[in-house]
Parts: sequence; structure tokens; C-alpha cells
Amino acid sequence: MTETPAIWPAPNPTLYGTTHSVSSGHYLASAAAFSILEAGGNAVDAGCCAGMALAVLHADEVNFAGVAPIMIRTADGETVSIDGLGVWPRRIPADLFMTDHGGTIPTGILRTVTPAAPDAWITALRDYGTMTFAQVAGAAMRLARDGFAVFPLLADGIAKRQSGYRRWDANEAIYLPGGRPPEVGERFVQTDLARTIELMIEAEAACPGDRREGLEAARRSFYEGETARRIVEYHEQNGGYLGADDLSEFRSRYEPVVAARWRDFTIYTCGAWCQGPLLAQALLIVEQCGIDGMEHNSPEYVHLVIEALKAVFADREHHYGDPAFVDVPLDRLLGADHIAARAAAIDPAHAFDGLPPALFGDSQILPDAISAEEVRHIGEGGTSYVCVVDRWGNAFSATPSDGASTAPVIPGTGVVPSLRGLQSRPDPAHPSGVAPGKRPRLTPNPAIAVRDDGSVMPFGCPGGDMQVQAMLQVFLNMFHFGMDIQEAVNAPRFSTWSFPNSFAPFDYLAAHVFLEDRFDESLYVELEKRGHNVRRWPAYTRDAAAVEAIFRNTATGFLESAADPRQPAQAVVA
Repeated sequence: MTETPAIWPAPNPTLYGTTHSVSSGHYLASAAAFSILEAGGNAVDAGCCAGMALAVLHADEVNFAGVAPIMIRTADGETVSIDGLGVWPRRIPADLFMTDHGGTIPTGILRTVTPAAPDAWITALRDYGTMTFAQVAGAAMRLARDGFAVFPLLADGIAKRQSGYRRWDANEAIYLPGGRPPEVGERFVQTDLARTIELMIEAEAACPGDRREGLEAARRSFYEGETARRIVEYHEQNGGYLGADDLSEFRSRYEPVVAARWRDFTIYTCGAWCQGPLLAQALLIVEQCGIDGMEHNSPEYVHLVIEALKAVFADREHHYGDPAFVDVPLDRLLGADHIAARAAAIDPAHAFDGLPPALFGDSQILPDAISAEEVRHIGEGGTSYVCVVDRWGNAFSATPSDGASTAPVIPGTGVVPSLRGLQSRPDPAHPSGVAPGKRPRLTPNPAIAVRDDGSVMPFGCPGGDMQVQAMLQVFLNMFHFGMDIQEAVNAPRFSTWSFPNSFAPFDYLAAHVFLEDRFDESLYVELEKRGHNVRRWPAYTRDAAAVEAIFRNTATGFLESAADPRQPAQAVVA
């Protein structure tokens, strides 16, 4: 292993603890989760607390009625994933967007799939938590009711997407109070959302049963009570397809985790209903090519990782979709022969021009390539993340998401039922194409790495198609180049966008790479020589994603925690 000196000590230091830790995309969510840990709750209790709080705090990037994929690693070694992902309404025509909308998924109510996050949090609490919904959701309810100080990321996101919020009165009332974007330091209040959460808490309190029955009562409040009635009525009145049965019968699914070996680690990711397996694929391809002796962020290393990422994004484009509808050949994609073939196709001197074809099966038809200057619009904001490790050794990893600028808030509820349909392809023939009851192909992908010595690291980030790219770089920074966890997070990042974007309208920036403006100048020059279309991001930009991670290091007995300075994230340890 190549040891790299500690050259990225900037903004945050690694935090060390011995009892428990939480790291999330906002300091108030981390504080709320830490209070749960201090009160005796476990990692699942604390993680669900932070996840719901992030739906209030990252108000333009995480919706309480959005998505919430979750991974849990118990102290006894069980690893499970909950998809936390909605499905297309059962009555929507599969070819609707091809026949009526010119092969596009329009802004608005038609991109709605069933809201999954409330059920996902409650499922995790019911099966792996110890606390009540009121105890865990109380922080989110108070933050929505009493408000919090607007921070720069929130102010900037709302300002950039304000034209979207102005499309619907209910969105504008929340996100543009007084008719303008909120300014940093102003109080941001979400009264209707507070009431929606409070109704769930009240339903639990009125339930005469035990904790599990109380959690189910809270769930019914959302999916069958007043909130559900408002959602269904709005859809009926505005040409939507979400029905009462879509809500009442919805349940998040336990899905098999994908486990892949890398050196002395097992990398656990979610399945091909999201992009999670790309992380394992990319690690295996880079390992097959070999990076021993390469300097960190040298032209040779960055080029190799970019080309490996193109290869796995090609597999995603050509094969990935909801496994309940599509036969995704994951065993073959992660198998030694395919990994070797992808590695062998990488030219160390020249960038592949665009997205590579499928190595087996059909290659999907790609949209026309455009330049970065032609990107058509600013879409939804980019998710958040939380990880927790508790005193007993349980680990929690979750990536809640969904914004509110391209679909309507349901009046009186403060929520946008999941707009994640914008990640399905309009053509039902595509592996990730639209179909009633089918899940969109999700970008959020929480992960957990487990070392053979028992060390555990939950990690993840916001960032859409940047998520896997950032997670891969942080992991290699730590476990190949020898950085400590915060140095690994702080280090400058690079990216490829040589694939159709996961979000409608699926822009394809062939050969484009973006790098933070913190690398040695020679890197930009050398990448251009290899055929990459090199663009620069500002230093510490959120566009490069924002990784949070906790490493429970059995060799030292410490919990090592990191929070990305690219957002108002915070780790808290004890």
C-alpha cells in the first residue's frame, strides 16, 4: 500500500470517540440523533431521527414523503437493506410519456411515485429500533414547527430553483415566504409539515397497543388518514394517478444486499434497484488494473479511475432496473470474467470517447451528446445522508432524498409525494423504463464496509450520479493511500459525466470530466492530452458530493468520524 502524507487537514478534523457516533448532512440532525444515543437508543433509533430531521433541514433536497434507502448492520453480523423507494401508480399507462409527452417526463404531478420514506423509517424502527415514533420523530416535528436558521446551502438552492417553486402556490408559500428566497440567518418554518408529523405522533399516542402497534398506527395516519386523503384528492383533481390503494397497500421492501470482496474488506451495497453495486464493480475494476505505485491523484490514477467509472456507468445504463421487472445479471457483472474484460478495455493513454457499449446483451441507444453549456435546466437538489454507530456495535447508513421544485406540494400537508419518477426512462422498453408498480432506478445508495478484523464503516453521500464516484475516492483515499478518515473526505475530487444523467431530461455530457480547483495544474493538462474534456469546479463545491462516514476501528478501539466540509455536516462522538 502506498502511504500518502497528511496533506488534507483542512476544514474539519477527524473526531475520535469510544462509545457512539453520528455523522449527517446537518449539525442539527446530528445533534438530535446524538441525543437519542445518549438517551439509550440504538443506531437505528438515532439514524431514523436524523433522517426525518434532514427532511426538514435540507428542505429543498430531502422530502419527508420522498425516498429513504436504508442499510443496517447489526452487532451480530446481520446486514439488511430496506429500499425506501416508491413505485409507479398502478393505473398509470406504461407508455404515457411516449404517447402523450414526446418521450419526456414533464415537470409536475405525473412524475409522482408512492411516497416511501415514512414507511421506511417506521419499518426500520419496528424491526430493529427500540423507541417510539414520537421519541424519534419529535426533533423533526419541532424543527418544522419552530423553524431553524437558513444556512448558505439552503439559501442558494432555493434561490437557484425559485422558478420551480413559483409554479405552485403551496410550494411558493413554503419555499419563497414573502415572495422571495429566504436569506441566510432567517428563520425557516414549515407549519403544515409539522402538523403532518404531529398527526402521526397523535395516532401513535391514541393506539392502545405495544410499541410495534403504535408504530403501525403512525404509519396508517400517513398512508390511510388525513394526509393520504389530501394526497389522493389532489391527484384526482389535477390529473394525477396516485390512488388510495397505492398508498394504503404500499410497503417498503427488504432487498438482498450485494456483498463483494476487496482485499480484506467485504463491501455491502444495495441492489440494482439503485446504483449501489457500481461501487463494488468500480473497486474491482480498479483493483484488476492495479494502482500500486501510482501517486495519489496523479494523471495515471485519475485517468484510470475515470475510465473504470465509465465502464460501470455503462453497465448501469445497459442493464440496471427494478429487479422485480428486469433480470439484472449482477452475478455476471460482478464476476471475475466481466471485471477482467472491463479492465482490459481501458486504454491507459486515451479516454474512451463517450459511454462504452455493453459487453454482452443489448446496448441501449444513447441520447445525443451535449456540452456542459447546453445543460437544459437546474433540476432537483441533491439528497442528504446519515450514518450512526452505537455502543453495541450496530451500524446504520441511510440516504434520504427528493426535492420540491419540480412537483407540487400537497396543500395542507407540507409534503411533495415522491417525485422520484424523474429517474425512470420514458420508454418502457428501457431496463429502467416506466411501468405500473415498478420502481425508478434510484441514485441514493447507502453502503457499509466491513473489514475482516471486525471493523465497520457506514458511509454515503448526496450528489446524484456523483455519489458512487465520491464514495469510491474516499474509500481508496483511506484504505489504499492511507489517509485518515477526515483527510480522505477533504481531499479534492474528480468526476466523469460521460453517461446519460439519471435525472430527466437525462443530459449526456460525453467525455466531460469535472475536477475541483485544488489539483496540481499538470493534472488538468495531462487529462486533456488523454482526450478528456476537462472542466473546473470551485474548491469544496457541493457538486462534488459530501461524504459522511464513521469507521469503527477494532485495531484501536476508536470510532473515527468524518463530516464533509462541502455542506453544513457535523459528526458528534462520545
